[in-house]
Amino acid sequence: MTETPSPDKDVLIADLRHRLAEAEETLRAIRENEVDALVMRGTLAEEVFTIGGDCESYRAFMETMEPGAVALDNAGRILYTNSMLEQLLGKGSAELQGTFLVDVLPTDTGTEIKQLLSDARATRKNREVHFPRDGDDELDLHFVAAAIPLRLGTISGHAVTFANVTERVYNEGVEQSEHAARAVIDSANEAVLVCDRDGIITHANAASSIVYEGDRVGRAFADIIPLDFHGTSGVLHPDDMVAMVVAGTPLQGIEATAVNAPKVKDYLVSAAPLRVAGGRISGAVVTMVDLSHRKAAEERQQLLMRELDHRVKNSLAMVASISARTASTVSTVKEFQAVFSGRIQALAATHNLLLENAWSSLGLRDIVRSELAPYVDDAMGSVTIDGLNRAVTPRAAISFGLVVHELTTNTVKYGALSQEGGRIALREIGGDNGKNGPLVVEWRESGGPLVAPLERKGFGHTVITRSLQYGSGGGAEFDFDPAGLVCRISIPSEDLS
Repeated sequence: MTETPSPDKDVLIADLRHRLAEAEETLRAIRENEVDALVMRGTLAEEVFTIGGDCESYRAFMETMEPGAVALDNAGRILYTNSMLEQLLGKGSAELQGTFLVDVLPTDTGTEIKQLLSDARATRKNREVHFPRDGDDELDLHFVAAAIPLRLGTISGHAVTFANVTERVYNEGVEQSEHAARAVIDSANEAVLVCDRDGIITHANAASSIVYEGDRVGRAFADIIPLDFHGTSGVLHPDDMVAMVVAGTPLQGIEATAVNAPKVKDYLVSAAPLRVAGGRISGAVVTMVDLSHRKAAEERQQLLMRELDHRVKNSLAMVASISARTASTVSTVKEFQAVFSGRIQALAATHNLLLENAWSSLGLRDIVRSELAPYVDDAMGSVTIDGLNRAVTPRAAISFGLVVHELTTNTVKYGALSQEGGRIALREIGGDNGKNGPLVVEWRESGGPLVAPLERKGFGHTVITRSLQYGSGGGAEFDFDPAGLVCRISIPSEDLS
C-alpha cells in the first residue's frame, strides 16, 4: 500500500529543492567567473569574501561609495583605496598601496584607527575621528570611521570607511557655544552686544539697554550706537572697530562717548573676536562698561586737589604773614621763636580738628577747648563755657581758632589768668543766635589785674580784630573794662552750619 505525503512534508521537500537549485546556480556562477564576492552573515559577525584574481568588481564597488574607503590586510597595510580617501590623504593610489594606514594619517587620528582595528577583530565597530587642518581658517574634519572584518580571496583584513560628519559636529559645537555664550552674556552686569561679521547685532543682554533702549537685535551696531572714541582724532569709527575685531585684532579698554545713549554717556569699550567651533571667527563681542561713577570720582578728586591747592596756598600765605608781623613786634630771636611757634601751633591745632572731621565743619566749643588746652587746666575751673554749640565752616574755624589763641596767650601773660583767682567766661550773645546775622561770642575776663586801654596795638590785636572781617558783619571788638577785658567776636552768618 502506497503512503500519501502530508502537507508539511510537501512544503519541506519543496524548500530543499529550491535551496539545492540555488546552490547549483551559485557553483555554476563561480565556475564561470560570474561572481566577484560573497557576503556571509553569521550570528556574531559579517564577513566579505571576494572571488577571482583581480577583484576589479570589488574595486568598482569601493569607488562608488560616497565615504572614503580602504581595504587593509591583517597587518593594516593598504590594499585598495577609493578616490575619496586618496583626496582626503592627498596621495595617489600607487603611493598608498602597501603602506600602513596608520602611518599616512595624522598622529592622533592614526592612534584612534589603530584602536578601532583592534576592537573590530570579529565584528563591525565604529569610532569618531578627526583630521586636523593646517590653515587657521580651515575647520578640522570629523569622520565616523567604521571597520568590518574582510576576506579578499585568501587574505584576511578589514574594510574601513570614513563618513564625513564635520557639518554635524560643527553645528553641534556652534549650538553649544551659543548656549554657553548666551548664559555668560545674559549674566553680565555690563552692556554686552554680539555682532556678526557684517556688524549686525545678533544678541544683546538686558544691561545693554543703557546704551540703546529700542530693539537692538538685527540692527547695525554703528547705526544705533555711534561712538566717539577719545584720543583717536575721529579716525576710529564703530564699523572700523567691528572690522578690526573680525580680522582678529581685539580692542581693550578704549574710552568712548555714546552720543545717543539715553542716560550714561561715558563708557570703557572692549571688543574681542567671537570664535565658534573650529576656531573660526564669526563676529565680535562688544562690552561697554559704565564710566559714570569713575568720571564722578575723577571730578571729585580734581575738586579736592584744587581745594587742597587753595588751602595750602592760603595756609602758606597766612604763615608768611604771621612770621612777618611777629618779627616786627618782638625784639629778640628767642622771643620771636616763642611767639611764632605758639601761633603756628594754634593754626595746626585747628587744622588737626578739621582733618578729623574731613574738613567739613567744627564746633565752636571744640575749637575753644583745643586752643586753651596748652595753657589752661580744665580741672582748675577757671574757664566756663555757656553755649557755643554751633558749628562753623573751615575758614571760620581757622580764623576763630587764631583769635582764641591770641586772647588765651594774652590773658596768661597779662590778663585774668596771669594771677590766682582769675576767671574767663565764654558765651553766645545776641537774641537770634546767629539766625538773622552774625553769631557773637563774648570773651569776658574777671578776677585779674586792672585793665587799661592799649597804648600800642601789636600783631595780636590785629589778628583778633581782622581775622573774621572777610564776611559780612564779621570781626571783633574790645571793651577795656577795668574789671576785666571783654572781647566780642562776630562770626559771619554764612559760615554757620
